[in-house]
Amino acid sequence: MFAKSTPNLSSSSIPCIFLSFTLLSILSLSFFFVANYPKPTCELSQLNTSPQSSIKVFVADLPRSFNYDLLNQYWAATSPDYRLPVDPDHQIHHDRLKFPPFPENPLIKQYSAEYWIFVDLETPENVRGNSFAKRVLRLEEADVVFVPFFATLSAEMELGKERSSFRKKSVENEDYKRQKEVVEIVKKSEAWRRSGGRDHVFVLTDPVAMWHVRAEIAPAILLVVDFGGWYRLDSKSSNGSSSEMIQHTQVSLLKDVIVPYTHLLPRLHLSENKKRHNFLYFKGAKHRHRGGLVREKLWDLLVNEPGVVMEEGFPNATGREQSIKGMRSSEFCLHPAGDTPTSCRLFDAIQSLCIPVIVSDTIELPFEGMVDYSEFSVFVAVDDALRPNWVLGHLRSFSQKQRDNFRHKMAEIQSIFVYDNGHPGGIGSIPPDGAVNHIWKKVHQKVPMIKEAIVRDRRKTPGVSIPLRCHCT
Repeated sequence: MFAKSTPNLSSSSIPCIFLSFTLLSILSLSFFFVANYPKPTCELSQLNTSPQSSIKVFVADLPRSFNYDLLNQYWAATSPDYRLPVDPDHQIHHDRLKFPPFPENPLIKQYSAEYWIFVDLETPENVRGNSFAKRVLRLEEADVVFVPFFATLSAEMELGKERSSFRKKSVENEDYKRQKEVVEIVKKSEAWRRSGGRDHVFVLTDPVAMWHVRAEIAPAILLVVDFGGWYRLDSKSSNGSSSEMIQHTQVSLLKDVIVPYTHLLPRLHLSENKKRHNFLYFKGAKHRHRGGLVREKLWDLLVNEPGVVMEEGFPNATGREQSIKGMRSSEFCLHPAGDTPTSCRLFDAIQSLCIPVIVSDTIELPFEGMVDYSEFSVFVAVDDALRPNWVLGHLRSFSQKQRDNFRHKMAEIQSIFVYDNGHPGGIGSIPPDGAVNHIWKKVHQKVPMIKEAIVRDRRKTPGVSIPLRCHCT
């Protein structure tokens, strides 16, 4: 008797068929729900992921004597000092204006960030559409508090009168008196009491600005060109020799913002660029102090090399044309440290499309994170720079195509370092891609950390001190 025939299925085939059916069912249901699920009302990129379009700024109530009246004093001065005007026409045209211009004197102009930031805030709101900073009149709405003290102009005017008394805490030192008055006014305000000054913004572009009160304003956001003016000598260093140390309890990349010097030379557009017959160019003082000692050594190594131009001087009225010609006709522009790690020379080079050669181990640069300097600059360690023939050999390793790429990158970011908005007295709309807006964007990045620090301060019990820890590099 024959057995009934059965389908030729192995025992492992049944689970496979069942699994396939199950997967097919799940996929069908998935497509059904996706097709019938209500569509979102906005894209993912719109869901609170876009950056804030402005920073809200409250301006501290300081008398005009700490800003525009200082400019009026400057234009009315008759001192023959090289920092102060001697042209009588200046007195006629500028000393009584509501919004006087900032001096063109290169020694002072290079530090004019304080002026351009304030005039933007002083511009009527209906023409400030391009500004990242929104001025608010109620303290409780503000992200930060701007202190409108022209600290650099104050310092430079005092230096112009009597250099020997500048660092003295005396009644003859007008700058010292202004510093103390500003701190006294600001610290008595409700704004300072609510935050301990952490949300206040001071512009200290000159290395000696607010020299006598730095410890008192240390909690604030300081806008500085670098940290070179915050050095001290440590007499207890090894072998009894002095070493430079930054006072990290006062300045820090965590809370402060590096801003550019104001460039002194006009912008060269890429379409205007011509063949450059010099290889390396430098114009400046040969003898400097502290970290700038490298400059004299570099000078001696390079001054007699073919294709290298080393000139003493500063781009003042007599040297400006020489500087323009030198930078625009050279492939590379040397930028060694001076009394401080950086100077306006770097930004003159960028405006001249001359590839910066930065020789400094401690330099800090403005707008890093927004700008990648390695795309258009050459960085050289001090030890390498002082090796005979090393610098020129390194620079010659860059092909002409690489140099042209550097210049194209510079052309793309030149406007980022421009303060001047082209309006008389600075009152008017600013360029959206200029220096002032980039400064406020960098300050805005600090706001969450500031708010966190303020909240932490408030929870501290009475008598508990907060360590000043700013080690951040």
